[in-house]
Amino acid sequence: MDVVFTPEHRGGSGSPMVCLHGFTDTWRTWELVLPSLERRHDVLAPTLVGHAGGPPLTGAITGKTFADEIERAMDRAGFATAHFVGNSLGGFVALQLAARGRARSVVAFAPAGGMDVADPHFVEMVGSFAPTQERLRLAAPSAPALASTPEGRRAVTESIVESGDRVPAPLVAHMIAGVAACVDVGPLVTYVLEHGYELDAAQITCPVRFVWGTADRLLPWPDAASGFRTGAFAFADWIELAGVGHCPQLEVPTEAAALILDFAAD
Repeated sequence: MDVVFTPEHRGGSGSPMVCLHGFTDTWRTWELVLPSLERRHDVLAPTLVGHAGGPPLTGAITGKTFADEIERAMDRAGFATAHFVGNSLGGFVALQLAARGRARSVVAFAPAGGMDVADPHFVEMVGSFAPTQERLRLAAPSAPALASTPEGRRAVTESIVESGDRVPAPLVAHMIAGVAACVDVGPLVTYVLEHGYELDAAQITCPVRFVWGTADRLLPWPDAASGFRTGAFAFADWIELAGVGHCPQLEVPTEAAALILDFAAD
């Protein structure tokens, strides 16, 4: 399958907004909500370092690797600050950038970093990325065929959405290829298991909204949110999406866009 990966998407006009995808994904996870967001915002959706189309990963991964590269992308775009939207790993990176003072607001869809790293589900979930990537590398040549049927789309996306048959076939095929083309996930998995997530949450002063699907299989509600529900995030806004999985932007894009736009108002 001939797939073209690009480092970022930029479109729309208005106040700056940065959209950050999850681990092994690409910026195209936001494709279904971008038309709505771009009516009110100048949207930058970069692909994370080491991911398909993103900047190459050089040197060892640290807890600052992803946030540092997004800051450089913001600087190139002329964004001193921006509204942030992030999913999974991207949601955690958005919170890291908020702690650096670069965020006007954050809407985090099921962000990483809220689950105890000693939790058996966490260890199992993080450890699943490498075998999942290997399976999708083998499946990548057949990605268009796999994505062409509702059953195939459900099978490929069952860990991230409850209704995978609703996701457009070309986007599912691209997602398969993106996971396959991501750098070896092993180093990041090892780093997270050894060091956890590094976030100075006390430095976050901007408005924060957490959005979690009650059917999230990857980071299950509410256990995976427990680390965010007290302390520094006592002020945050919380939204539960009944019956929705890990990626609301793919599964319920109209609702996801509305939850972003009504919170990121300037």
